[in-house]
Amino acid sequence: MPFSRRQLLAITSLAAVSGIASSSPGATTPIKAIAFDGFPIFDPRPIFALAENLFPGRGAELSSVWRTKQFEYTWLRTMTGHYRDFLAVIDDALVFACKSLDLELTAVKRSALVEGYLKMPIWPDVLPAMSMLKETGLRLAFLSNFSPAMFDGNIRGTELEGAFEFQLSTDAVRAYKPDPRAYQMGVDAFGLKREEILFAAFAGWDASGAKLFGYPTFWVNRQKQPREQLDAIPDGGGQGMMDLVHFLSG
Repeated sequence: MPFSRRQLLAITSLAAVSGIASSSPGATTPIKAIAFDGFPIFDPRPIFALAENLFPGRGAELSSVWRTKQFEYTWLRTMTGHYRDFLAVIDDALVFACKSLDLELTAVKRSALVEGYLKMPIWPDVLPAMSMLKETGLRLAFLSNFSPAMFDGNIRGTELEGAFEFQLSTDAVRAYKPDPRAYQMGVDAFGLKREEILFAAFAGWDASGAKLFGYPTFWVNRQKQPREQLDAIPDGGGQGMMDLVHFLSG
């Protein structure tokens, strides 16, 4: 893939620096790997557009309740020790959301919406940014609530096949983020110190959770959300993947 002059300059800078500023003035912590949540890479918007097509005039409301309930269920299941994989949680949350909004969820609609999480497109800025990051020698992995089936379904047949060294699913530890057992998977898989692994989050709560765990953290804030008030400020943030590249080269 050809690069612009600006991109090539960023690659050169990344290769030379490969680090981010720590909280101590003048000090740097070398970054050797990046662990990504799934959603900075995969775009769920077509699923919510489908919700609007299936429930005209109610799709946005449904999507909001559905997304909120997904993560409430992951946290409750982790706290109570009753783990189900994320695709099953997505399904449970959809059933709840439709019942709470008095929407008729047929088997066909239910299947179409849940299966959307198995075939999400890649965000447009991902492949250029990934190419630049790979050029630097940084090790890349997923560290996500995605189940193995979700990884397989979304990666298969795309240019991301083989791009990630690990696909770390919370299924392996049966505990969802922000439980420390989930974040620890990155340390164990890479065999690095946590301060050498940058975590790239999609959700504000995940950025805070990773920071509290001890990862340097970049928030890919595609939804332009305010920062969570959880006493944990990400080291950097931006609306897309190229912001991450520029952050690492700065």
